[in-house]
Amino acid sequence: MNIIDKSDEEILEYANPMWADLVKYSNEQNYGAFTRHFSNTLIKGANEVEMGKQFARSELTKNLSTEYEYLGMIRRAEHVTVLYKQTNTKLAGEYLGRLVLGYENGKVKIFGCTLF
Repeated sequence: MNIIDKSDEEILEYANPMWADLVKYSNEQNYGAFTRHFSNTLIKGANEVEMGKQFARSELTKNLSTEYEYLGMIRRAEHVTVLYKQTNTKLAGEYLGRLVLGYENGKVKIFGCTLF
């Protein structure tokens, strides 16, 4: 099974709720819920202490708007990157959100997520 074979609409059925969860749990600084859809590879690289520090120090990561805009997708190998325009309730400007999805053990998982 390869996620790049799915239509944009099928991928967005997974991506949009996952992105909404990332925004919600980032704002709540809830590490456990934030990482619940992470792939095993990503979870191994996600240091709970460092993420906790980032949640505590960053105005960006705890004041994300629940409003976001889907921008597009990039498919490659066994992953798809879904791009979002994200704003913040306290910081001016727009940010680029990146969500990398793929299959792990038959389930869609997050293989990467960043905000630029």
